[in-house]
Amino acid sequence: MALSDLLYPDNPKRKQELIHLHQELLDCMSTNFHATNELVGVLNEHLGCTIAPIKMRESSTVKENCEIIIQVMSEIQHQVQKIDSDMKEKLEPVLYQKLYDIKEPELEKIAIAQRVFSIIFGEATSTAAMVAIKLLGSNHLTLTVSKLIGLLAQIGASVLGGVSITIIGLGLEMILHAILGAVERSQLLTAVRSYEKHLAEFKAASEKYQRAIHEVTSLVRQQVQ
Repeated sequence: MALSDLLYPDNPKRKQELIHLHQELLDCMSTNFHATNELVGVLNEHLGCTIAPIKMRESSTVKENCEIIIQVMSEIQHQVQKIDSDMKEKLEPVLYQKLYDIKEPELEKIAIAQRVFSIIFGEATSTAAMVAIKLLGSNHLTLTVSKLIGLLAQIGASVLGGVSITIIGLGLEMILHAILGAVERSQLLTAVRSYEKHLAEFKAASEKYQRAIHEVTSLVRQQVQ
């Protein structure tokens, strides 16, 4: 038994907690990468965007993978803002306001958006217009993207950021060494609490983000069937 485990009897349990929490974090990140790529696919196919899909880099750290997804989320935000700017520029103020009026029928909003896309692209499908309206009207998606960007930045800057995502599957001591780095074994509880705090917030925001994307992608699937 390690001396640190004799001095701190709860350490073995905390080590297992740390490994479990790290795996949960990676699983959550992986799901977010997949959901983001689904939305990117919809934007590229129906709105003429050219956003490159992303992939978790197994040879990189948590921080570096956070930066990858932050970059594409920021690009998605930029594209939604661009759609809004195009609508504002091409439409009469009254019609533009209708796009954000919750009392306005969805079909009317789609027809308005389709008119604008026809001007920009020369032609436009109702699916493209529907995607645009869903993105513009989804405060839920906008807020969750902003929330996740903030949380990802926090995770990247925390003690978790320097950990490689490939450590699972290594020996127990190698995993702990990779996670803790310069952190003393006596600070295992601090490390566990840090994981728990970040993971709880990250999982909650991720679930909302994934649901918001599913709403958009499921509507697209229904539309093209």
